[in-house]
Amino acid sequence: MRMKRNPIGVISMSYARPFGPEHFFLFPRMRASGMDFCELLVPEPDEFDPEAARTVANAAGLFLLFAVRVNASRDLSSPDPAVHAAAIAYLCAAVDVASAAGARIVGGPLYGSPLVFAGRAPMPIGEPERAARIARVTEGLRVAGAYAAERGVTLAIEPLNRFETDFCNLAAQAAELARAVASAAVGVMLDTFHMNMEEDDLPAAIRAVGSALVHFQANENHRGFLGTGHIDWAAIARALAAIGYAGPITLEPFRRRDRRLSAPLAQWRPPEVDEDADLAASAAFLRGVLHAAAVA
Repeated sequence: MRMKRNPIGVISMSYARPFGPEHFFLFPRMRASGMDFCELLVPEPDEFDPEAARTVANAAGLFLLFAVRVNASRDLSSPDPAVHAAAIAYLCAAVDVASAAGARIVGGPLYGSPLVFAGRAPMPIGEPERAARIARVTEGLRVAGAYAAERGVTLAIEPLNRFETDFCNLAAQAAELARAVASAAVGVMLDTFHMNMEEDDLPAAIRAVGSALVHFQANENHRGFLGTGHIDWAAIARALAAIGYAGPITLEPFRRRDRRLSAPLAQWRPPEVDEDADLAASAAFLRGVLHAAAVA
């Protein structure tokens, strides 16, 4: 499907996790809420057929994007040759999934080095190992990037906050890594949820990444629906307009209705109520600030 300027979509996790064929009926609901695409997690083997997902999504008027799921057994930064090789194989398999689904972007923490979700605590790293990690990740992304380029897919490097990785936390670091890989099929993906924790100035970070930005996730500081937190969306939109970013923008609202003491926030929960109107309002809000920035 031909992509319009700044199509807006939603992550499948806003509805269900894992997301399987039994959830494909949700694609029309996403479209009715103003979505242009759905960002799916790269399926594990036998989780769902990407071609079937493409057929149902396209019929609903959506296209698809994909987000990787790295773990300690497929980690590009690992010094273990078998784990490093498994990470490259996983990224190439993710490209195959995207190609089968007609998706043009696979994004996320492609470099690996997971922390909290892998049950690994951050440890001090000496300079030789720091350089070696960078070399391993760069080499792996070059291989995966070449594979992606042959199939018309772009890999998007996403920096995460310091609690989720100890390899890439800043927009500038992701851009540095993309420059080191030096592949037209490898760019940068930014998520305002993580940026809100790590960047000194979100709009300045976006401007510094510039044309390397290939995917963007618009999330409130607390992961709620847009406009309910403290992110300055007008400034974000002006920064995106300044670099000429016309690519997709994903919404990742994760509800936090349980505000009781000792109710863990870092735990995925399914929706308890119909949130379609809230999602539609978020999309309309974002389109409004993007339009205002474009005509300013």
